[in-house]
Amino acid sequence: MRSKLGLRPLSPPMMLPYQQMGKDMMSIYDQRQCLLGEGPIWHPERQQLFWFDILNKKLLSRKGHEELSWQFPEHVSAAGWISEHALVIASESKLFLFDLETGAEQMLCPLEADNPVTRSNDGRADPYGGFWIGTMGKRAETGAGSIYRYFRGELRQLFSGLTITNSICFSPDGETAYFTDTATGIIQKTALDPYGWPVGEPTVFVDLRNEELNPDGSVVDADGYLWNAQWGAHRVARYAPDGSFIEAIDFPAEQISCPAFGGAELKTLFVTTATEGGLTGDSDGKTFAAETWTRGQAEHRVRL
Repeated sequence: MRSKLGLRPLSPPMMLPYQQMGKDMMSIYDQRQCLLGEGPIWHPERQQLFWFDILNKKLLSRKGHEELSWQFPEHVSAAGWISEHALVIASESKLFLFDLETGAEQMLCPLEADNPVTRSNDGRADPYGGFWIGTMGKRAETGAGSIYRYFRGELRQLFSGLTITNSICFSPDGETAYFTDTATGIIQKTALDPYGWPVGEPTVFVDLRNEELNPDGSVVDADGYLWNAQWGAHRVARYAPDGSFIEAIDFPAEQISCPAFGGAELKTLFVTTATEGGLTGDSDGKTFAAETWTRGQAEHRVRL
Protein backbone atom coordinates (compact mmCIF):
# COMPACT_ATOMS: atom_id res chain seq x y z
CA MET A 1 0.00 0.00 0.00
CA ARG A 2 1.19 3.38 0.58
CA SER A 3 1.46 6.36 2.58
CA LYS A 4 -1.89 7.80 1.67
CA LEU A 5 -0.44 11.28 1.50
CA GLY A 6 -2.62 13.69 -0.43
CA LEU A 7 -5.77 11.54 -0.49
CA ARG A 8 -8.89 13.36 0.55
CA PRO A 9 -10.59 12.38 3.84
CA LEU A 10 -14.01 10.83 3.39
CA SER A 11 -17.33 10.84 5.11
CA PRO A 12 -18.47 7.21 5.42
CA PRO A 13 -20.78 6.45 2.45
CA MET A 14 -24.26 5.06 2.83
CA MET A 15 -24.02 1.30 3.25
CA LEU A 16 -26.34 -1.15 1.55
CA PRO A 17 -27.24 -4.35 3.46
CA TYR A 18 -24.93 -7.27 2.80
CA GLN A 19 -27.45 -10.10 2.81
CA GLN A 20 -28.49 -8.75 6.24
CA MET A 21 -25.09 -9.72 7.62
CA GLY A 22 -25.27 -10.12 11.39
CA LYS A 23 -22.55 -9.16 13.83
CA ASP A 24 -21.91 -12.84 14.47
CA MET A 25 -20.78 -13.24 10.84
CA MET A 26 -17.89 -10.80 11.28
CA SER A 27 -15.01 -11.12 13.72
CA ILE A 28 -11.56 -9.81 14.49
CA TYR A 29 -9.22 -12.45 13.12
CA ASP A 30 -6.06 -10.92 14.58
CA GLN A 31 -5.86 -8.33 17.36
CA ARG A 32 -2.47 -6.88 16.41
CA GLN A 33 -2.83 -3.30 15.20
CA CYS A 34 -0.85 -2.82 11.99
CA LEU A 35 0.50 0.57 11.04
CA LEU A 36 -0.19 -0.44 7.44
CA GLY A 37 -1.76 -3.88 7.13
CA GLU A 38 -1.67 -5.12 3.53
CA GLY A 39 -1.23 -7.99 1.10
CA PRO A 40 -3.32 -10.79 2.68
CA ILE A 41 -2.91 -14.18 0.98
CA TRP A 42 -4.51 -17.49 1.92
CA HIS A 43 -1.99 -20.27 1.34
CA PRO A 44 -4.08 -23.13 -0.11
CA GLU A 45 -1.66 -25.93 0.86
CA ARG A 46 -1.01 -24.70 4.41
CA GLN A 47 -4.60 -23.47 4.95
CA GLN A 48 -3.05 -20.41 6.56
CA LEU A 49 -3.37 -16.64 6.14
CA PHE A 50 -0.33 -14.44 5.68
CA TRP A 51 -0.30 -10.65 5.52
CA PHE A 52 2.09 -7.70 5.93
CA ASP A 53 2.54 -4.65 8.09
CA ILE A 54 4.41 -2.71 5.41
CA LEU A 55 5.60 0.27 7.42
CA ASN A 56 6.77 -1.93 10.30
CA LYS A 57 8.56 -4.22 7.78
CA LYS A 58 6.84 -7.41 8.98
CA LEU A 59 5.22 -10.52 7.58
CA LEU A 60 2.44 -11.74 9.90
CA SER A 61 0.44 -14.95 10.28
CA ARG A 62 -1.10 -17.17 12.91
CA LYS A 63 -1.70 -20.84 13.66
CA GLY A 64 -4.77 -21.17 15.82
CA HIS A 65 -4.14 -18.91 18.80
CA GLU A 66 -0.41 -18.59 18.09
CA GLU A 67 0.65 -15.23 16.61
CA LEU A 68 3.51 -15.48 14.11
CA SER A 69 5.75 -12.66 12.88
CA TRP A 70 8.87 -12.30 10.71
CA GLN A 71 10.90 -9.07 10.75
CA PHE A 72 12.73 -7.76 7.66
CA PRO A 73 15.31 -4.99 7.18
CA GLU A 74 13.24 -3.16 4.55
CA HIS A 75 9.60 -2.72 3.57
CA VAL A 76 7.82 -5.90 2.45
CA SER A 77 4.33 -5.74 0.99
CA ALA A 78 3.05 -8.68 -1.08
CA ALA A 79 3.58 -12.40 -1.61
CA GLY A 80 2.70 -15.37 -3.77
CA TRP A 81 3.07 -19.02 -2.84
CA ILE A 82 5.60 -21.35 -4.44
CA SER A 83 5.22 -24.50 -2.35
CA GLU A 84 4.01 -25.57 1.06
CA HIS A 85 7.06 -24.01 2.67
CA ALA A 86 8.06 -21.17 0.31
CA LEU A 87 6.72 -17.75 -0.64
CA VAL A 88 7.92 -15.23 -3.18
CA ILE A 89 7.97 -11.86 -1.39
CA ALA A 90 8.23 -8.36 -2.83
CA SER A 91 10.29 -5.84 -0.90
CA GLU A 92 11.36 -2.29 -1.64
CA SER A 93 14.44 -3.48 -3.55
CA LYS A 94 13.85 -7.03 -4.77
CA LEU A 95 11.78 -10.15 -5.27
CA PHE A 96 13.04 -13.05 -3.16
CA LEU A 97 12.10 -16.56 -2.08
CA PHE A 98 11.38 -17.00 1.61
CA ASP A 99 11.37 -20.33 3.44
CA LEU A 100 8.68 -20.22 6.12
CA GLU A 101 10.27 -23.03 8.10
CA THR A 102 13.90 -21.87 8.18
CA GLY A 103 13.66 -18.15 7.42
CA ALA A 104 16.18 -18.55 4.59
CA GLU A 105 16.04 -16.06 1.71
CA GLN A 106 17.02 -16.50 -1.94
CA MET A 107 17.25 -13.57 -4.34
CA LEU A 108 15.13 -13.75 -7.51
CA CYS A 109 15.70 -10.32 -9.05
CA PRO A 110 16.11 -6.64 -8.18
CA LEU A 111 12.98 -4.45 -8.03
CA GLU A 112 13.83 -0.77 -8.56
CA ALA A 113 16.83 -1.38 -6.32
CA ASP A 114 18.56 1.72 -7.73
CA ASN A 115 15.63 3.99 -6.82
CA PRO A 116 15.59 4.96 -3.11
CA VAL A 117 12.32 6.87 -3.58
CA THR A 118 10.14 3.81 -4.16
CA ARG A 119 9.06 0.59 -2.47
CA SER A 120 6.85 -2.34 -3.40
CA ASN A 121 3.12 -2.20 -2.78
CA ASP A 122 0.15 -4.30 -3.94
CA GLY A 123 0.75 -7.61 -5.76
CA ARG A 124 -0.79 -10.96 -6.65
CA ALA A 125 -0.10 -14.11 -8.69
CA ASP A 126 -1.97 -14.45 -11.99
CA PRO A 127 -3.66 -17.61 -13.37
CA TYR A 128 -0.63 -18.33 -15.59
CA GLY A 129 1.87 -18.52 -12.75
CA GLY A 130 3.20 -15.00 -13.13
CA PHE A 131 3.55 -12.57 -10.22
CA TRP A 132 2.39 -8.96 -10.63
CA ILE A 133 3.82 -6.33 -8.31
CA GLY A 134 3.28 -2.60 -8.06
CA THR A 135 5.68 0.02 -6.75
CA MET A 136 5.06 3.53 -5.39
CA GLY A 137 6.92 6.40 -3.81
CA LYS A 138 7.49 6.05 -0.06
CA ARG A 139 5.81 9.45 0.29
CA ALA A 140 3.33 8.76 -2.54
CA GLU A 141 5.33 10.90 -4.95
CA THR A 142 3.22 11.62 -8.04
CA GLY A 143 3.89 9.22 -10.91
CA ALA A 144 6.77 7.42 -9.17
CA GLY A 145 5.17 3.97 -9.31
CA SER A 146 4.98 1.17 -11.86
CA ILE A 147 3.45 -2.29 -12.24
CA TYR A 148 5.66 -5.25 -13.19
CA ARG A 149 5.16 -8.90 -13.98
CA TYR A 150 7.66 -11.61 -13.01
CA PHE A 151 7.22 -14.60 -15.31
CA ARG A 152 9.59 -17.47 -16.08
CA GLY A 153 12.58 -15.68 -14.62
CA GLU A 154 11.94 -12.31 -16.29
CA LEU A 155 10.73 -9.10 -14.61
CA ARG A 156 9.01 -6.88 -17.17
CA GLN A 157 7.48 -3.43 -16.61
CA LEU A 158 3.83 -3.32 -17.70
CA PHE A 159 2.62 0.16 -16.68
CA SER A 160 4.43 3.25 -15.41
CA GLY A 161 3.69 6.77 -14.21
CA LEU A 162 1.38 5.60 -11.42
CA THR A 163 1.21 7.10 -7.94
CA ILE A 164 -0.34 4.46 -5.62
CA THR A 165 -0.54 1.02 -7.27
CA ASN A 166 -3.34 -1.20 -6.00
CA SER A 167 -6.19 -3.61 -6.88
CA ILE A 168 -4.06 -6.12 -8.79
CA CYS A 169 -6.34 -9.14 -9.34
CA PHE A 170 -7.63 -11.41 -12.10
CA SER A 171 -10.85 -12.80 -13.54
CA PRO A 172 -11.46 -16.56 -13.09
CA ASP A 173 -11.18 -17.20 -16.84
CA GLY A 174 -7.71 -15.61 -16.93
CA GLU A 175 -8.74 -13.18 -19.66
CA THR A 176 -8.77 -9.95 -17.61
CA ALA A 177 -6.48 -8.21 -15.13
CA TYR A 178 -7.53 -5.32 -12.89
CA PHE A 179 -5.48 -2.59 -11.23
CA THR A 180 -5.79 0.96 -9.98
CA ASP A 181 -3.80 4.06 -9.25
CA THR A 182 -5.61 4.90 -6.02
CA ALA A 183 -4.93 8.60 -6.47
CA THR A 184 -7.06 8.65 -9.65
CA GLY A 185 -10.20 7.06 -8.13
CA ILE A 186 -10.52 4.71 -11.12
CA ILE A 187 -10.18 0.90 -11.24
CA GLN A 188 -8.98 -0.20 -14.67
CA LYS A 189 -9.08 -3.49 -16.53
CA THR A 190 -6.90 -4.89 -19.28
CA ALA A 191 -7.22 -7.93 -21.54
CA LEU A 192 -4.63 -10.69 -21.28
CA ASP A 193 -3.14 -12.85 -24.03
CA PRO A 194 -2.83 -16.67 -23.74
CA TYR A 195 0.41 -16.25 -21.76
CA GLY A 196 -0.97 -13.71 -19.32
CA TRP A 197 0.56 -10.55 -20.82
CA PRO A 198 -1.60 -7.42 -21.21
CA VAL A 199 -2.83 -6.62 -24.71
CA GLY A 200 -4.23 -3.27 -25.86
CA GLU A 201 -4.81 -0.26 -23.68
CA PRO A 202 -6.46 -0.49 -20.23
CA THR A 203 -10.06 0.69 -19.98
CA VAL A 204 -12.22 1.96 -17.11
CA PHE A 205 -13.85 -0.76 -15.01
CA VAL A 206 -15.21 1.38 -12.16
CA ASP A 207 -14.99 5.18 -11.82
CA LEU A 208 -15.32 6.19 -8.16
CA ARG A 209 -14.49 9.88 -8.52
CA ASN A 210 -18.05 11.15 -8.20
CA GLU A 211 -18.42 9.18 -4.95
CA GLU A 212 -15.05 10.52 -3.73
CA LEU A 213 -13.91 6.99 -2.87
CA ASN A 214 -10.29 5.80 -2.77
CA PRO A 215 -9.99 2.32 -4.36
CA ASP A 216 -7.39 0.22 -2.58
CA GLY A 217 -6.68 -3.53 -2.76
CA SER A 218 -9.05 -5.90 -4.55
CA VAL A 219 -9.76 -9.57 -5.09
CA VAL A 220 -12.03 -11.35 -7.60
CA ASP A 221 -14.32 -14.17 -6.46
CA ALA A 222 -15.06 -17.41 -8.32
CA ASP A 223 -18.05 -15.81 -10.07
CA GLY A 224 -15.97 -12.94 -11.43
CA TYR A 225 -17.17 -10.24 -9.01
CA LEU A 226 -14.53 -7.79 -7.83
CA TRP A 227 -14.32 -6.93 -4.11
CA ASN A 228 -12.60 -3.58 -3.52
CA ALA A 229 -11.30 -2.20 -0.21
CA GLN A 230 -12.03 1.53 -0.06
CA TRP A 231 -9.54 3.46 2.05
CA GLY A 232 -11.14 5.88 4.48
CA ALA A 233 -14.67 4.59 3.88
CA HIS A 234 -14.95 1.66 6.35
CA ARG A 235 -15.92 -0.77 3.63
CA VAL A 236 -15.25 -3.43 1.00
CA ALA A 237 -17.53 -2.97 -2.02
CA ARG A 238 -18.56 -5.69 -4.49
CA TYR A 239 -18.84 -5.00 -8.22
CA ALA A 240 -20.29 -7.18 -10.98
CA PRO A 241 -18.17 -8.12 -14.02
CA ASP A 242 -19.79 -5.20 -15.91
CA GLY A 243 -18.60 -2.76 -13.22
CA SER A 244 -21.99 -2.16 -11.61
CA PHE A 245 -22.10 -1.78 -7.81
CA ILE A 246 -23.83 -4.68 -6.04
CA GLU A 247 -23.37 -4.14 -2.29
CA ALA A 248 -20.78 -3.57 0.41
CA ILE A 249 -19.60 -4.87 3.76
CA ASP A 250 -19.14 -2.23 6.45
CA PHE A 251 -16.22 -2.64 8.86
CA PRO A 252 -15.58 -0.86 12.18
CA ALA A 253 -12.06 0.13 11.06
CA GLU A 254 -11.78 3.26 8.92
CA GLN A 255 -8.81 2.53 6.69
CA ILE A 256 -9.58 -0.75 4.89
CA SER A 257 -6.63 -1.76 2.75
CA CYS A 258 -7.02 -5.18 1.08
CA PRO A 259 -9.32 -8.26 1.03
CA ALA A 260 -8.54 -11.93 0.39
CA PHE A 261 -10.73 -15.03 0.32
CA GLY A 262 -9.71 -18.00 2.45
CA GLY A 263 -10.88 -20.64 4.87
CA ALA A 264 -11.65 -24.28 4.18
CA GLU A 265 -14.34 -23.43 1.60
CA LEU A 266 -12.85 -20.09 0.46
CA LYS A 267 -15.94 -18.30 1.75
CA THR A 268 -14.23 -16.22 4.43
CA LEU A 269 -13.28 -12.69 3.40
CA PHE A 270 -10.17 -11.62 5.32
CA VAL A 271 -9.54 -7.87 5.42
CA THR A 272 -6.46 -5.91 6.48
CA THR A 273 -6.62 -2.36 7.89
CA ALA A 274 -4.25 0.41 9.03
CA THR A 275 -3.64 2.93 11.79
CA GLU A 276 -1.42 5.04 9.52
CA GLY A 277 -2.02 8.75 9.98
CA GLY A 278 -2.54 8.53 13.73
CA LEU A 279 -5.77 6.53 14.03
CA THR A 280 -6.30 5.28 17.58
CA GLY A 281 -9.64 3.46 17.42
CA ASP A 282 -9.92 0.03 19.02
CA SER A 283 -10.55 -1.62 15.64
CA ASP A 284 -8.09 0.30 13.49
CA GLY A 285 -5.15 -1.71 12.16
CA LYS A 286 -6.64 -5.09 13.07
CA THR A 287 -7.32 -7.92 10.64
CA PHE A 288 -10.95 -9.00 10.17
CA ALA A 289 -12.80 -12.07 8.91
CA ALA A 290 -16.29 -11.85 7.40
CA GLU A 291 -18.26 -14.97 6.46
CA THR A 292 -19.86 -14.77 3.00
CA TRP A 293 -22.08 -16.93 0.84
CA THR A 294 -19.65 -16.40 -2.05
CA ARG A 295 -16.68 -18.61 -2.86
CA GLY A 296 -13.35 -17.03 -3.71
CA GLN A 297 -10.68 -18.21 -6.10
CA ALA A 298 -7.80 -20.20 -4.68
CA GLU A 299 -4.59 -18.16 -4.84
CA HIS A 300 -2.58 -19.14 -7.90
CA ARG A 301 0.85 -20.71 -7.50
CA VAL A 302 3.81 -18.65 -8.74
CA ARG A 303 5.73 -20.84 -11.18
CA LEU A 304 9.43 -20.08 -11.44
